Formats: sequence, C-alpha cells, structure tokens
Amino acid sequence: MSGARDLHSMQQDDPLIVAERAKESRLVEIRREAESKGRVIGPGVRLPGAPFPVASPETGYYGIPLLKQPQWTWEIPLYFFVGGAAASAAVIGAMANLTGRDEKIARDARFVAAAGTALSSGLLIADLGRPSRFLAMLRVFKPQSPISMGAWVLAAFGTFSGGAAIAQALDEKYDIGIIRVIGNVAEAGSLVFALPFSNYTGVLIGATVIPVWNHNIKTLPVHFGMSGLNSGVSVLELLGHERSRALNVLGMGAAAMETYEGYHVELKRDPHVNAPLKHGVSGWITRVGGVLSGPVPLALRVAASFMGSGKSRQLRKVAAWSSIAGSILTRYGWVQAGHVSAKDWKIPLQKKGVKLTKQDAQLQSIGEFPRMKASG
Repeated sequence: MSGARDLHSMQQDDPLIVAERAKESRLVEIRREAESKGRVIGPGVRLPGAPFPVASPETGYYGIPLLKQPQWTWEIPLYFFVGGAAASAAVIGAMANLTGRDEKIARDARFVAAAGTALSSGLLIADLGRPSRFLAMLRVFKPQSPISMGAWVLAAFGTFSGGAAIAQALDEKYDIGIIRVIGNVAEAGSLVFALPFSNYTGVLIGATVIPVWNHNIKTLPVHFGMSGLNSGVSVLELLGHERSRALNVLGMGAAAMETYEGYHVELKRDPHVNAPLKHGVSGWITRVGGVLSGPVPLALRVAASFMGSGKSRQLRKVAAWSSIAGSILTRYGWVQAGHVSAKDWKIPLQKKGVKLTKQDAQLQSIGEFPRMKASG
C-alpha cells in the first residue's frame, strides 16, 4: 500500500503528467462549450505528436507561402490601364457634350471610349483563354463580388459606348436628328457605367487577402480612378486637344491626387506590408510609375499654364506622354507587388501590431524567403 501511495504521489508531481491532465481537462471544457453554445470562443489544445504543424511567422507552414500568387497574365495590368482611360474619356466627353463647350472633344471622346472598351474586352478574354469564359461570368450576378460586377459593368459600358460611337459616325454621315438622340441616350448610359468602370479594378485587387493590396484598399479605387483620369485626359490631348484649359485643369487635379497618394504610400502606411512597393523590381516599377504620373506631369502642367501658346502645347504633350507611361507602369507595379507580397508567409501569420525586422522587410521586397523545414 505504501508503494502504491508513493507511486501515486510521484505521478501527481510529474510535470508531464500534470500538463497532460490539464490538456485533457481543457478538452472536456471545449466539448461542453461546443455542446452548450454551438461554438468555441477560447483557444484549443494541440496534443503532443499531433500531425498538424503550428504555423508561425518564424517557420511558416512547412516553409511555404500561405497565399496563392495572382494567376493573371500580362494582359490584365494593361486591361486595367486601357479600361480606366476609356471610362475617363467617356465621362469627359459626356460632360463636354452636356455643357456644349467643346463638341470636338465630345466627339473624339466617344470614339476613344468605344475603342478602349473593345481593346479592354480583348485583353480580358485573352487572359481568360476563350470568349466563352467571359460569357460564363455573365451567368452570375453577385453585387458583393468585384469580379462579377466588373464583368457586368464592362458589358454594359461597352454596349453603351459602342452605341454612342456608332451613332456619332452615322450622324456625321447622314445628319439625322433621331440618330443624334440615340447617340445622346447611349452616351448617358455609358456615363453611368463609366464611373464604376474607371475604378472598380482598385476594389477588385483591394478586396483580396494579398497583404499589400488589402492594406491599401481604402485608397486603391481612388488611386486607380485618378490614374485613369490622367490617362484619359492625356489621350485626348494627344489627339489634338492640347489647347483645352479644362483638360489641363483635370490633368493637374489627377496628377496632384497621384502625388498625394504616392506620399501616403511612401511615408504614412505600414512600411513592412508596403515593402514590395518600395524595394526590388516591383518597387522600382511602382516608384517610377508614381513619379511619371504624379509630380512630373503636375509640374509640367503648372508650368504650361504660364507659358505662351507654342511652349504650353509642347509641355502639355510631354506631360501627356509622361502620364500615360506612368499609368501603365503603376498598374504593372501594383500587380508585381501582389506577386511578391503573396510569397511572404510572415505577414498573414503576424499578430496585429507586431513588426517585421528590417532584414525581413528587405527579403520580402525582393521575394527571397528562406524555405525552412517544419520541425518534428
């Protein structure tokens, strides 16, 4: 009897046995909580030898990324650019037609919007692989899905902008009043759908779990919208409207917003999450694109406002080319940053408020992460 009591006492004092009993007790509590409340609020228990590895910022999950990289091909960033420019041109043309201040801008904007929509559709279908896949997207209407809404907005905007351009061409040839009415109705429809089409791509990437995109979700729609406006203004200027003061003012406003967004990305947001926007290939592309679409055209447009007619037109053409190049690079930079950000296992596993080391941020920015083997 004495030996049994000693053995029982030794078992009670053994730390491993005490820990196991505590875990068993916790498991009983979890089962009771699940039965009574239908859910478990507190943390669970990982038993020794369990086949489930513990994912952590230090080891990741078997040393591999937790997120999939975007599967988009090179056509998608270009689709973002062309769609934004086409939608912005449609808005500018509708406003010009409504005010009656510049009929030539209104005319050219209709053709730019229609051509841009056709090219956007082609780029999207090229990425999808075949036209039937785009038609399949239209079988579903999900207001909570940016992809679903984007497909429907593209289809509607393409229909109305194409109708407006066809009506414009027929009106110029036959000069029939009913055709002008149809063209104006189609233009009004394109205006309605151009507004969401110009910036829905910012919502599309911001609504994902990729850290660098999701971290900037509040301003990405505005950022992409202003970039599209910058491009739309620039395309119209390069078509011969570089004397329009209204276009120059719109260009200055868009470039100023792009400059402001670049300042916030560089200095006001989490530098570790935004590391792919500042370092490595993706950082170079994004930064160069930001400079070409923000400070450079802004300075050129302001200077053009104080120059003579000839010099002003030259400066605005340079600003237009700079804005277009910057807008294209911006789209490719953000998509490339998403690829880099998705490779990093650390950020999705980090607790809020815990920052990466400087070395980790630098490795993350160029997509180099040590592949660590899972323990056990």
